[in-house]
Amino acid sequence: MTSMSLQDQLDAITARTRELVQADRLAVGEHAAEELFATGIEERILPVGAQAPEFVLENFTGKPIRLSDLLSFGPVVLKFFRGRWCPYCVTELEAWRSLYPSLRERGAFLAAISPQIVRQNDFLVQQFQLPFPVLSDPDCKVAEQFGLAWSVPEPLREQYRSIMVNLPFLNGEESWRLPLPATYVLDTSGRVVFAEAHADFRVRPEPDEVLAALDGMG
Repeated sequence: MTSMSLQDQLDAITARTRELVQADRLAVGEHAAEELFATGIEERILPVGAQAPEFVLENFTGKPIRLSDLLSFGPVVLKFFRGRWCPYCVTELEAWRSLYPSLRERGAFLAAISPQIVRQNDFLVQQFQLPFPVLSDPDCKVAEQFGLAWSVPEPLREQYRSIMVNLPFLNGEESWRLPLPATYVLDTSGRVVFAEAHADFRVRPEPDEVLAALDGMG
């Protein structure tokens, strides 16, 4: 893993994008993020101290994975991400791939969750050799229970279509719903001990913060 912080890596993606993409096109996504932030969605996510809802989602092989089963083995880090088409999400998942041994040393597990269909998650796992479960959340139903689901506005849908990001195809349904990129840490009882999500998809918590939350549970 690079010595750069995760946010530095994400900021480098943003800088490269600004060099390559016209300002008016960038403004569409930035405006959508500002509007989403203005709804107060970040303040309504499932908070620290809350009990995480039970769920059963299919992994990239189609096997059902139950949250309570994961929790029976240790604390769980949940990573909600937008999809394999998002370079910010892929960079974050790659960072956690590198840090997964550190996570396991703490007795914890990680599961990544996106609205993509199982086949798309399979592509992602195989391409980037991810060692943790990647789960499919159709129509963002679990993301909604965590307060993370939102609908992509029409101007941003048009822009996604123009760059071949066809969410109805990738996600297997027509809602154009996505989750906020979010990180949760759950103790073995399913209680939330760390929660962070951002309307700005370019911002993610540092892995060190998550590892510190796990260390603080001891």
